[in-house]
Amino acid sequence: MELDPIQKDALAEFGNIGAAHAATTLSQMLMSPIEMTVPEVQAVDIAEMHNCISNEISAMVVFQIQGEVMDGGYIVVSMPRETIIQLTNQMLGTTDADREINEMDQSAAIEIGNIMISAFLDATAELLGIVMLPSPPALAIDMGHAAFESIVAQMAGDVNDVLIFNTELTSKAPPVYGSIYMLPNPDLMQQLSSMLERLMEPLT
Repeated sequence: MELDPIQKDALAEFGNIGAAHAATTLSQMLMSPIEMTVPEVQAVDIAEMHNCISNEISAMVVFQIQGEVMDGGYIVVSMPRETIIQLTNQMLGTTDADREINEMDQSAAIEIGNIMISAFLDATAELLGIVMLPSPPALAIDMGHAAFESIVAQMAGDVNDVLIFNTELTSKAPPVYGSIYMLPNPDLMQQLSSMLERLMEPLT
């Protein structure tokens, strides 16, 4: 799918609404003011995803898209090791940044992934009028390429396009980064495209 400028703007608006929802909940959980934005949105053929994922160790939290669109595809939160450890340290009030991802970090990744994805899918109901719900999460921790390939290998159904929402989270600590990958099946991709076109019609 090629995004024209109007579709990119609409997806960025969708992403930023979801980010605002997520930032509110994360602020409460971390007891610290947080801002989250989506400065960049891309649409990529799934075969080209290797060009968009770094090979650093990352935590990927995977959800199946459910709700009004049964088996609508998948949505994945990807956070590099440094992001997960920094967020865990904020949650626990600790400072040990020079470590491997441990069980506490894994629990934090799942909790943060739940918050971010629930917020993003809530944003679709607010902006597009379609309810999408996340399944229970699964967690993969590996080098970025390997983790994503293992996720794709386990997917049921036909997914051709990936919508990438690159996120930036700012708090009192240094900014942390992550990405949300939406892998809709062709039917959901068509629904999203049609709804975005209708949404932007008054602006064209």
